[in-house]
Amino acid sequence: MSPVALSNLVALAVSASLAAAQITGTFPATPLASKGPFAYPTGIPYKVDTDVGLIRGTQIGYNICNTTTEGQQSLCQTSFLNSLDDFCLWAPPEMGREVGDIEGSMIAWCTKPGHGTRLIPDGALHGVQFTKTPDYVQVVGFIDQTKINILEGDFGGEMDPHGADLRGNPMGGIVFTNQFGGNFIQGIEWHNFMGSNTFCFKVCDPAGPSAADYCEHIFDRIGCAYNAPNNARNGTFESCDGESQDFPGIYTSNGQVLTYTQPPETLGPITTIPYTARVPASSNCREFESAAIYTGLPSASVSTTATSGTAAPTNGSGSTSRSTTGTSTATGTADGANASTDAAGTIAISGAATFLGVIFSALFLS
Repeated sequence: MSPVALSNLVALAVSASLAAAQITGTFPATPLASKGPFAYPTGIPYKVDTDVGLIRGTQIGYNICNTTTEGQQSLCQTSFLNSLDDFCLWAPPEMGREVGDIEGSMIAWCTKPGHGTRLIPDGALHGVQFTKTPDYVQVVGFIDQTKINILEGDFGGEMDPHGADLRGNPMGGIVFTNQFGGNFIQGIEWHNFMGSNTFCFKVCDPAGPSAADYCEHIFDRIGCAYNAPNNARNGTFESCDGESQDFPGIYTSNGQVLTYTQPPETLGPITTIPYTARVPASSNCREFESAAIYTGLPSASVSTTATSGTAAPTNGSGSTSRSTTGTSTATGTADGANASTDAAGTIAISGAATFLGVIFSALFLS
């Protein structure tokens, strides 16, 4: 079957499923993005998603997570984005299926013990940039995705609190951060792109006026370079302050503010995009040695046996500081970014591999 025919078939299947859902009333009474905010840790229900829908069944995991659930068999679906040394990513509970097919069943894998989740194995992260802006916090980086149960060569997909049936990807997945006021608060709007050995995860300030705009979820086919423009560099671990990006899909051309519309998959691969996303300037960037900040992680191989977390990692001391502008050639969207494996080129949508990834990410990406 040709890619176009496959894309048409997927689109028809989605349309039929959604039509059936509307007829039988299987959309949740309250969408995931409207649930909460839940107070951490005492106000979290065991399962956030209690809606058994026609399309996708039940929530695979749970949201009350603690030392009793922590380990490499955890099914915790409560995630965190706090700092360079304390964040989680959504990834499969087991190896064997592509991200695009199981986004609703992803679980939390974290860099730090104490959250009741699985732990990203030692050595899996190859470069990470954490950025705090006035409107959101974001982590972007490079990873050996096979160590968190993502298939080699899988171009991945997008997780967010929406989904075509409004139950989220993953279903029941919630996110907390301590970066907006010091206490843990639930980030209602967020998105996490995983695949091609790269990732980007953004959580928007729920008190901000444009949280849904900065954490837009409708551009699932154009990846990190357009949804989370960045200066991440392979081999570098750094924490930065930064300006806020333009809203995903919004750009300026010849002085005119325009809105990009992502074409439907039925039209085939996205081969051109009329703009390059502006990479916001970053400042006060502090570099760290990875060994100094990820000290509580298990061995590099993915474990199928539950293990308890070790001591929480200590913060490394910064070695350098730097500032960058939106024109840095280290970014995933700058010209020539694909020329070196040490730059964030694999995050750029201009790369052929990323195009393939967003084309073949299947159901419920947005």
